[in-house]
Amino acid sequence: MQTAAAPADRGNEIASTIVATMGQMGVVGLPRNYEIFYEALTGSNPALSLELIALGDRPTQEQLDQIGRKFFAQNHGQGIVEQAREVLARELEGVASLLRSERSHIERYGKVLDETSSGLNSRTAMSQELLQKIVGVMSVATASTIDHGKQVASTLGDKSAELETVKSKLEEYKKLADTDPLTHIWNRRAFDKRIAGIYNDKRGVLFGALILADIDRFKEINDRHGHPVGDKILRVIADIFQSSAHRDMFVARTGGEEFALIIDGTNEDATFEIADRIRLLVAQTQLVDLEPGLNCGQVTVSMGVCMAAEADNADDLYAKADRALYRSKLVGRNRVTRYSTIAERQGKNWLLYKKD
Repeated sequence: MQTAAAPADRGNEIASTIVATMGQMGVVGLPRNYEIFYEALTGSNPALSLELIALGDRPTQEQLDQIGRKFFAQNHGQGIVEQAREVLARELEGVASLLRSERSHIERYGKVLDETSSGLNSRTAMSQELLQKIVGVMSVATASTIDHGKQVASTLGDKSAELETVKSKLEEYKKLADTDPLTHIWNRRAFDKRIAGIYNDKRGVLFGALILADIDRFKEINDRHGHPVGDKILRVIADIFQSSAHRDMFVARTGGEEFALIIDGTNEDATFEIADRIRLLVAQTQLVDLEPGLNCGQVTVSMGVCMAAEADNADDLYAKADRALYRSKLVGRNRVTRYSTIAERQGKNWLLYKKD
């Protein structure tokens, strides 16, 4: 039987291993480096672990930062934006320089045309030989201008491709910045933007709904089995939410053990059924072998439902769904409560309840 001190001992062991490993590899003890090695050595992010192993025994800080930007965009976003800004500034200056060069070239060509036109319009008789020279000069000037224009067009095409690459990187960062790195579903930042959009049109208010969910007694799970196991449970439950949601539903991890679903085009009964179906799926999932020989037993979630029409704005909608969630916790957990059924007449007892 595992003792109460075991999780703390395990945490100290992991910390010591991380520090020792970083020292052996010559990695500077920066917080962002510790974050990478924690994920790798606890096995909670296999993809990150493989990329770190591929760097060899002496990774450079630049290589580690590349991994950090990829897997922890929310912590490295400023660097990505600054890098993109520098590239954009450099490329735009290059484009401006090309356009200045093209303008200068065209102005010179225009001057040749003006001078030639003035000469041709003069009354002075010109020999055939002089006319041929003028035509030759005009031909060379025209060909040079056309060639220069082609070069500018080609270079602008290259610049456009480079700028498109920067755009793609920024789009990738935007997606990563809105994604929870542990569960790979939307994060709180994306959720806040999405819930605010509900009240931008009448349809959102009439047919929108919010479901909030919280894993029951998750702190006890972490204390008993350790955070790496807790992280794996979070991923399992996130997968259940994601796979159970229809394409038009928005699924996010909004906090440590908290999840949210935003649904459009439904009524309260249908929303309740969706929430209860997910609750049952979580309760029926056998969480075994998250670590060799480990059986975590049953894990359940409590949920709260509120229709957008019952709230004045996004903050009010979240508060009321959260109130329904707390009600589920208060009356026994592992259930779904509709905000419409608790009403204000039941008083403020939910404020006294401490979620766990």
